[in-house]
Amino acid sequence: MLDEIKGLNEECGIFGVYNHIQAAHMTYYGLHSLQHRGQEGAGIVVSNGQTLEQSKGHGLVTEVFDEERLVKLQGHSAIGHVRYSTAGEKSYENIQPLLFHSHTGSLSVAHNGNLVNATKLRSELEDEGSIFQTTSDTEVIAHLIRKGGKRPPHERIKASLKQLEGAFAIVMLLEDQLIAALDPRGMRPLSLGKVGESYVVASETCAFDVVGAEYIREVLPGEYLVIDEDGLHSSTFTDKQDRSICTMEYVYFARPDSQVDGDNIHSTRKRLGKKLAEIAPVEADVITGVPDSSISAAIGYAEQANIPYELGLIKNRYVGRTFIQPSQEMRERGVRMKLSPVRKIVEGKRVVMVDDSIVRGTTSRRIVSMLKEAGAKEVHVRISSPPIKHPCFYGIDTSTSSELIAANYSIEEIREEIGADSLSFLPTSEMVEAIGRDDSSPNCGHCLACFTGNYPTDIYDNSVLPHEKDQLVKEVVKQGANY
Repeated sequence: MLDEIKGLNEECGIFGVYNHIQAAHMTYYGLHSLQHRGQEGAGIVVSNGQTLEQSKGHGLVTEVFDEERLVKLQGHSAIGHVRYSTAGEKSYENIQPLLFHSHTGSLSVAHNGNLVNATKLRSELEDEGSIFQTTSDTEVIAHLIRKGGKRPPHERIKASLKQLEGAFAIVMLLEDQLIAALDPRGMRPLSLGKVGESYVVASETCAFDVVGAEYIREVLPGEYLVIDEDGLHSSTFTDKQDRSICTMEYVYFARPDSQVDGDNIHSTRKRLGKKLAEIAPVEADVITGVPDSSISAAIGYAEQANIPYELGLIKNRYVGRTFIQPSQEMRERGVRMKLSPVRKIVEGKRVVMVDDSIVRGTTSRRIVSMLKEAGAKEVHVRISSPPIKHPCFYGIDTSTSSELIAANYSIEEIREEIGADSLSFLPTSEMVEAIGRDDSSPNCGHCLACFTGNYPTDIYDNSVLPHEKDQLVKEVVKQGANY
């Protein structure tokens, strides 16, 4: 599990609904189902057809919104956002959706992903007179749109989106329209659904199940959707490029009951686990997974290996993902609060611990230690993805390479570091094969940059936080990335 990452930009969840009498409540439930994508802040903006109204705050969706607050958000359309903050970025102003007003009307924007040219664009806009209120990439989008002058709104928005480089799934709300757009490589998931006569869009299809919506299809790379009183209008804002969807959506981020490109995430992770058992078998008495994202892979491993699967680790449901905590100290403190070994299950047993990834190694080391303290005779660690050796510039909050354990140690050295009796990762080619995307794009439409260092876009030296820039650019170049 990606419990140990820190440092760049946020992974988030977005939701939008058009033409529903309880738009704010629908968005609340949609965001609640996307809570796993961010726990530091939540926001909703609604439109009543004439004005936009915003409500947002720090914390979980259930902490930010109660019934009293929701009933004040009157409107038939809404967009919402959940996020987590990086260190030093936990400001109220950065909580989305962002809301902007001008003499021509209002605009609200919510964004999942990361723009690799955001700092470059921001500098250019500031030189031309823009004044920014946040440090969010999302505000850059709004300034680009306003800079478009007196052209029709959709021409200005499309022209602005065309200037963006990186990963972005976006929902926007005008007084009388809802807009959804996806970057030309489709690096983040975004789905379209319908409940009655109302359209909904969401980062994951699990949100549709909660609000009773029917899944229609994925939003396509480079697609620009406008939903208004006349229905759904689809166009493009740029030429489609080779698909590069983030592989970690399959491995870790997406909820098991979601689907990406029509494939159920739970089933995909089971295939990853089965493939892992084929290439890295071991004599053992019990298989267990690290809750929650590794459970499916562990079940697949157990089925393939014909070894019983057991709940060897129990998660405290009242503690959130340590990955999404804003500081490393809080993440480390949260590990023992979050997970407990089941002594009667692991005591005296040879245990295979299946996890989806190892980033810094600190969490894996603690879990292995806890299992052995609970009496496990052996602990064999199996990872359902390749070693993460390179930083991500597209919205996953990964560390610099110096803090990625696989960038600095061999697999055997990692095994020693975490205290496991054996350690195996799923190689990149086997992972791609197991996921099974039917796509003619390179790597079957996957972004594999964090594993291979081959980035699907140009990487700018100003696409990272200023205090990390010099070190990170040197690391990317040194490791032979497509810089």
